[in-house]
Amino acid sequence: MSDLMKTLSVSASGMQAQGQRLRHVAENIANSDTPGYRRKTIPFEQEMSFGHGTGRVTPGRVELDPRDLPRIHDPSHPMADATGYYNGSNVDLVVELADSREAQRSYEANLKMFDQARQMSASLLELLKH
Repeated sequence: MSDLMKTLSVSASGMQAQGQRLRHVAENIANSDTPGYRRKTIPFEQEMSFGHGTGRVTPGRVELDPRDLPRIHDPSHPMADATGYYNGSNVDLVVELADSREAQRSYEANLKMFDQARQMSASLLELLKH
């Protein structure tokens, strides 16, 4: 595979992985007030080919945040136990916003790299035409 095509492939995999990360961040934010909800994270794994890294990344399996759920005291809540407590969500909105900014910037960087490689390959084709 040519270097330009490899660059396109690596950038596309990065955009795809960050897009999936953003979907999970959005889901976490949407469920931040859902009782018993655990924050979801997604690790990235490097693709391997014949024992060597390809530069591409793939999203791994979704993982649930193992931190304890906060106990919230509200005897009137329908999920409250006999002592008046129920499990809240372990989503921290500040962390989710930081993760979304990081994913957004990484996506944009991969998009710029993809666009540069595409422009270079188009320029190369124009040179070869003449």
